[in-house]
Amino acid sequence: MRIDIIAVLPELLESPFQHSILKRAQQKGLLEVVVHDLRKFGKGKHRQIDDYQYGGGAGMVLMPEPVATCIDQLQAERRYDEVIYLTPDGERLDQGKANQLSLHRNLLLICGHYKGLDERIREHYVTREISIGDYVLSGGELAAAILVAALGRLLPGALFDETSALFVFFFYDMVSTEFYTRPADFRGRAVPPILLSGHDRAIDEWRHEQSLQRTRQRRPDLLDEVE
Repeated sequence: MRIDIIAVLPELLESPFQHSILKRAQQKGLLEVVVHDLRKFGKGKHRQIDDYQYGGGAGMVLMPEPVATCIDQLQAERRYDEVIYLTPDGERLDQGKANQLSLHRNLLLICGHYKGLDERIREHYVTREISIGDYVLSGGELAAAILVAALGRLLPGALFDETSALFVFFFYDMVSTEFYTRPADFRGRAVPPILLSGHDRAIDEWRHEQSLQRTRQRRPDLLDEVE
């Protein structure tokens, strides 16, 4: 998988992709992440990429020409399965959407900044808009990093145990059950005996039931979506 990212502040993305799972995925040739500095496509002495919004109001808007020029250049080199704009008013990212996107070969991410993108870019180029939550960040770079992290770990071979890619925090359509490791007794608090029984089927059934109970307590909205 190749992911290109158009960013106003590419420096914010230098560290997130250089560690742990994402670093290994890139070293194995499973993932390629290329960050493009939007300011290189700006014009004038100061490489301007933003301007005041028509109609007045506070805040600047990313100008369409630098963004379009960058996208045109990238699309001339390869076909993208999705051109994704990271924005608070996009569809909410969840595990299901991450699973779906991880099956693509080429993705282009556009990081919003200031008041956001000129609407004409959204209409002409963007095929999908994604939000990581109902809150506003200073820019889309961190949102892009989160999306890449969610996708990179799903690539076959990125994790030592591929089954854990899906079931670390989610068990099918529910949150995952609790986890335990050694010692079996920690300060008087023992691991549930079923996990020490060695009976795989019984353990799976117990985990499913615990996952269901935890979802009802912590994320009942997930059960509502399933129903």
